[in-house]
Amino acid sequence: MTQRPDIICIGAVLWDIIGRATSHMNKGSDVPGRITRNPGGVALNIAMALKAYGMYPALLSVIGSDEEGTELQGACARLGMNMDHVYRSNDLPTDRYMAVEGGNGLIAAIADAHSLEAAGDKILRPLRGGDLSGWSGLIALDGNLTLSLLEDIAHDPAFAAADLRIAPASPGKAERLTPFLSHPRATLYVNLEEAGLLLHRSYKTSKDAALALLDSGLHRCLVTDGPNPATAASRNNVLTLVPREVLVTRVTGAGDTFMAAHIAAEAEGLAEEAALARALDATAIYISGESY
Repeated sequence: MTQRPDIICIGAVLWDIIGRATSHMNKGSDVPGRITRNPGGVALNIAMALKAYGMYPALLSVIGSDEEGTELQGACARLGMNMDHVYRSNDLPTDRYMAVEGGNGLIAAIADAHSLEAAGDKILRPLRGGDLSGWSGLIALDGNLTLSLLEDIAHDPAFAAADLRIAPASPGKAERLTPFLSHPRATLYVNLEEAGLLLHRSYKTSKDAALALLDSGLHRCLVTDGPNPATAASRNNVLTLVPREVLVTRVTGAGDTFMAAHIAAEAEGLAEEAALARALDATAIYISGESY
């Protein structure tokens, strides 16, 4: 009998192509560094981090039937990912993400997630009458889906009983999460910039942004601000903690690491402060390249 997952991760599964340099970079910089290609995408990054914490996630996404897709499917399987419910498309190419990072952080990035957008609700078939129908547990959802599909999910009875944990995927897609501001079971994971874009205002601190999100009708949120204090806020409690200082060696995937660590901590039964502290520490370890 196939093991039933304890969380479903919905969104981007693609190839991450990342160029990293240790030197400070500006527009037009041409410097030596390293270029890597690894399985990535918000949903997959979250799933991999969750598995490292002992959880068993299943992925809902799309991968092309092209050579890159077959290679990606195999790479994900070797990482121990549950790919049983991923939609394989015969007419859509496998998605890709490309980023350049310098010693001063992310310089630029392009997310080519057009196949995920084009696949639409085909990726949700397992939840809508398929093997995962009637799901009432955790769902990690990323904003790489189209606004129309996210709106459908926000009002879909198939998701009504789920514990929805949602990330925008990038600042440019933050506004796509607007339908969840009034959802009774949605928790948003955003950074300070994304919170401002979502509410069409700017905020000085994560606490200011978190309180504004609650005022807008949101059920719960976690707002980060790089090395500055992060805030977890709900109707019952507002908690702010300061991340520890580290030397930043990478940034792509940091938000996914934070979200996964927090979800796993709460799944273990950790209290709010302990869960936020673990998520911040896991992120510090990730961006610094340290190891436990």
